[in-house]
Amino acid sequence: MRTLIAAAILAALPFVASANEGFSYTYVEGGWNQVQVNDDLLDDPDADGGYLRGSFAIADQVFLFAGYSKASKTYRIDPVRVRFELAQPEFGIGYHQEFTGRLDFTADLAWLRLNQEANISGTGDPGLDDRFRDHTTAGRATMGLRGAPSPRTELWVKAGYLDGSNLSGSFVGDLGGQVKFNATWGLVGEIEVIEDVTRYSVGVRASF
Repeated sequence: MRTLIAAAILAALPFVASANEGFSYTYVEGGWNQVQVNDDLLDDPDADGGYLRGSFAIADQVFLFAGYSKASKTYRIDPVRVRFELAQPEFGIGYHQEFTGRLDFTADLAWLRLNQEANISGTGDPGLDDRFRDHTTAGRATMGLRGAPSPRTELWVKAGYLDGSNLSGSFVGDLGGQVKFNATWGLVGEIEVIEDVTRYSVGVRASF
């Protein structure tokens, strides 16, 4: 019996160690996201879709990250159909500095592109039944904290600045968290605010 208990403890040690080794900056995740716009005239429109995101540590304190999110909403006023679509690819580099074993300082710089598309059909007018596209290229800089309230939970908060073509400088705020099922898998949730636009996301993360 003692041999069996000792073997079980030894088998569990790698998982205990990984929970105390700090935060993983190499991961992939994906899930659902929703974009909401605070606009009284348009009755606070929203759009639903999905996202995919990943990060890869290239040095002890440096990591690269990339992501792609997409959301859409369709309006129908028979016989007219209007479909709005938002898509955002991004790529960036980040830095982290350990304060304690359970708290990191983080900073990152990112390039992103905001793609907007509207498809209109059913009007009977060839000049209106068409696809209209626009995009904005921007840069984002944020700083924040990433902490572990417990071995199975994480929280992070970031604040920064977004600016680019067709944009006046905007404040960016981000609040998120993760509940870990084990050393690899976890459930993540995040809220990002850029002025009148709020993005909610819920997904699954695999950390390595």
